[in-house]
Amino acid sequence: MADIGSLVISAHFVAPRLEQVALCLQRPPVARVFVGQLPEAACKMIPYFYALCAEAQRAAAEAALVAAGALEARVVDDRALWLECLHEHLWRLLIDWPQALGLADAREDFVAWRNGRQQEGLLALSSAVVDKALNGGVIKKCREKLVDRNDLPSGLPPSMNAAKFLSFWRGEADSLPDLQYPESVAAAFARRVSELQWALAGLLGEQRFPLDAAGSEGWGVGQCLTARGVLTHAVHVLDERVAKYQVWAPTDRYFANAEALTALLAADEWPDIEAARRGLRLAVLALDPCLPFEVEMSHA
Repeated sequence: MADIGSLVISAHFVAPRLEQVALCLQRPPVARVFVGQLPEAACKMIPYFYALCAEAQRAAAEAALVAAGALEARVVDDRALWLECLHEHLWRLLIDWPQALGLADAREDFVAWRNGRQQEGLLALSSAVVDKALNGGVIKKCREKLVDRNDLPSGLPPSMNAAKFLSFWRGEADSLPDLQYPESVAAAFARRVSELQWALAGLLGEQRFPLDAAGSEGWGVGQCLTARGVLTHAVHVLDERVAKYQVWAPTDRYFANAEALTALLAADEWPDIEAARRGLRLAVLALDPCLPFEVEMSHA
């Protein structure tokens, strides 16, 4: 598997606020590997380079290549995609968010669910784990820690827009479609809870997993929803070979610069540098990078 890169976030604490928020995202140029490959070969290579959300990566790649007319349409493994999405939501909500908020996590429940994913009784197990976390369990406690009320706003998963990405990919638009930022850390958490429930309903109801695609004449864009947002693959095929390839993961867009992170922190105040450090880490978690990150803090 290829190196997934690194993310370093730095900020300067001038009580009671954070200033000079900056970040450095380094990602290996994995997409270059696919250039010159046959479309079928490129698809087979995807899981070796994208272990995280591998099912979504494969689905987006296949959708892009099919839209470009370079690959025959294939049967989508909806169950595998729902399970992958549910896995990432549960990991964050049962382990990472509680830890970031100074609460005891529900690691045992998560491990039990993960170990039972491929066994009979999966649907009942999934429902039980989510119900426990929501009703008196770790998700409820996190909500209470984030605000002093339990009616946080919720929302539907982000919408996909493959046609707009295709326009940019073909050089017909000057910029990528706008990215919607969470309004606050609490709102980001609430949306994640809503998406967990949505993913569970999709699995239980054996629904089609959300995909989108657009393209023709060798140009293609494929999109797949993930637990972190919309994943986009774009391809240009010439003479039956991949001539250009691009991947836009949610991390690549949220952490391309400090804009989203700065917006999340704009109204927050902290009594000391350690509280500010915890607040910064929570804001990073709200944007949910798909790779390890470091926080560097200085103060006046």
